[in-house]
Parts: sequence; C-alpha cells; structure tokens
Amino acid sequence: MTLKEAKKRDLDKIMNCDPAAISRRQVKRTYTGYKALCIYRRAHRLWLKGHKSLALWLSWQAKKETGIDIHPAAQIGVGVFIDHGVGLVIGETAEIGDDVVLYQGVTLGGTGKETGKRHPTIERGVTVSAGASVLGPVRIGEESKIGAGSVVLKDVPPHSTVVGVPGRVVKQYGKRVELDQQLPDPILEELKRLNERIYNLEQSVGIRACRYSITLDEEPEYDGDRK
Repeated sequence: MTLKEAKKRDLDKIMNCDPAAISRRQVKRTYTGYKALCIYRRAHRLWLKGHKSLALWLSWQAKKETGIDIHPAAQIGVGVFIDHGVGLVIGETAEIGDDVVLYQGVTLGGTGKETGKRHPTIERGVTVSAGASVLGPVRIGEESKIGAGSVVLKDVPPHSTVVGVPGRVVKQYGKRVELDQQLPDPILEELKRLNERIYNLEQSVGIRACRYSITLDEEPEYDGDRK
C-alpha cells in the first residue's frame, strides 16, 4: 500500500469514528494524531531503507510537535485513529493492526526485562482507552477493548473487554466473565504472618498478647501489666 493510500485510510477512520471531525481538511490541519501518523509513515519507510538516524530525527520532530512518541521501527497498519494522543508512546517492536483506536496517554511499552520482541502486538479493531498501559510482548486479540487506566501484562483473547490493575477480562464476546473476588492482599497477608511470629515468640517466653493485637490469648485477661 502506498503512503497516499495509507493516509486516506487513516482519514476515513477518523471521519467515521469521530463526531467532532467536521471535514477532511480540518483533520489534516488540526488533528495531532493524524499528523503524528503521517510523520511516522515517512520515518518508518526511511527506517526500512536503512536511514535510521534520519528516521529517528523525524520521530523526535513529531514528538516535539504533537506530544506523541512513535518509534519509527514500530509496525502500524492502516485505518488507525489516534484520538487526542498527547502522552501516547509506541515502542520499537510494537505491532498494531488495521482499524485500531488509541487514546491519549496510552503506552505500548516494554517491561525492561525482555530482549528482541519486547513490545505488544495489537490486533485488528482493538480500542485502547485513555491512560491504559500494555506492557511486554503480549498479544491483544482482535476487536478487544482495554479500559481507561488499565495495565495489561498478559495476552488478551479476541473480542474481550479488559479493566483494572492488573488488567482482567470482564467480558468476552459480549458476555460477562465471572471474576474471583477473593483477591489476595499481599500487605495484609504479610502483617498476619509477622503478627503470628510475634505471638509465637511471646508465647515461648511467657508474655501475654497485647489486648489490641489481632491474635489474642485463648483466655484474654487484662491486668495492670498489659498495655
């Protein structure tokens, strides 16, 4: 697909998705997401031809102008709509399919632990809402939706809705997914473990438990020495 055809698909997507888009001319002149994509497509071609320094310079110019940081090595399909987009980051090995919608503050990044393929793969038709982070070489299945502020660290099946930190699937193919609400609280679990150890130590030396402790003696009797 030519650069001109890719830009046309991006414009078509914006006009179909955004009720605020009055005209194609307005989008070309004022939409930062569209501008960032146009510059990315030029930079990506330069990157593939081996002109990496120039590609990175173009990417830097786009970030300075739009607040959107797209690495020129990332692979992005057509019909992509970046809405507002300020603070959006797309990493070097990220792959984005056709007809994807990305909102402001989205991060498609790495965890800092991987080498090689270290950024997400976003399949066709996915929507990633404002402030969401998709981290690591995970795959987001087609037509899925990532809720605002979610942090996704694992693969997501197609046609799913994900919310929360860490992200959990709450809907799939339009049907609600039952969640295990008994989620562990690591801080509370550690406090309980420490309290149990202290109680056992007190018992071994004959010290009564504090009356405010969550672990009391079997027959608590308050006397003047307990505090």
